[in-house]
Amino acid sequence: MQKTALPFVACLLALAVAGAHAQSLWKWRDASGQLHISDTPPPPGTPAKNIVSSPAGGVVAPPSSLSPAAAPASSATGDPAAAALDKKKKAADQEKADQAKAAKADIDAKNAAIRKENCSRAQSALAALQSGQRMARFNAQGEREVLDDAGRAEETRHAQDAVNSNCSAAPAAQ
Repeated sequence: MQKTALPFVACLLALAVAGAHAQSLWKWRDASGQLHISDTPPPPGTPAKNIVSSPAGGVVAPPSSLSPAAAPASSATGDPAAAALDKKKKAADQEKADQAKAAKADIDAKNAAIRKENCSRAQSALAALQSGQRMARFNAQGEREVLDDAGRAEETRHAQDAVNSNCSAAPAAQ
């Protein structure tokens, strides 16, 4: 007896919960006769005869819900809740825009510092190449090779390009 009582009670409890949940659903038919079941009320303008059931259990006309397009109009008509919501939304949007602007300014400042450092290094390398002192570089095998005139001209050209791209007043287009 004890073994069958527990599953029986569990089944009854599940049915009671399912019945309670089913009572919170809207059922209605649209203009084409399609049956809709939802936890939200039918769209405004649905005739009461097309509403099969409502959460209250009887056939009741659904309360008119505000569509997103109707929300600004309601604040203009004097609905204080909608006006407060609009005000909060505008404040949140403004705060988000301010944060984005601050983040962009921070990134721009970091990029400017990097460009300044790169400019300084490129100018130092160019000055060293133009000084005429003996210079060396490492080749692909990791061996040190002294620059000849062609190598010095090539390195000078690279250093000049680095100076031009990093030391200009406006950042290069990305």
